Amino acid sequence: MAEQNLKNHTRLVPAYHGISALLILAGLIGSIVNLFHADAHTHYSAALLVVVFLVLISLFWYARVFALRAQDRAIRAEENFRHFVLTGKPLDKQLRLGQIIALRFASDEELPALAKKAVEEKMPPKQIKAAIQNWKADHHRV
Repeated sequence: MAEQNLKNHTRLVPAYHGISALLILAGLIGSIVNLFHADAHTHYSAALLVVVFLVLISLFWYARVFALRAQDRAIRAEENFRHFVLTGKPLDKQLRLGQIIALRFASDEELPALAKKAVEEKMPPKQIKAAIQNWKADHHRV
């Protein structure tokens, strides 16, 4: 596995983010075209097919969103605990979730100082990630 850094830390799953998304979108477009060309006898089934693809889009979207939200909560708890172990204090309440998620890539040595700097300078997540000198890989994020 390649060493993780700022340039390659994002994760895309080609079968999910590419193929499945395109197939669902193509199916929706095809079902809409089918609905417009349907005659009186097939209009109901053509409309039902459009509804099915709209439900698939909703499932596709929310399956990803719900997984990420649960994962973000876990990251917040893990990083708060890690900061507490390192410093004896929880993370500053002023840190936003995006900042905490970015801080998870910081090594134990630089986490306390970078967390403090992130609060003081109101650093956005991208700037926090760019400031990390010793990258701690996270290969478990979905």
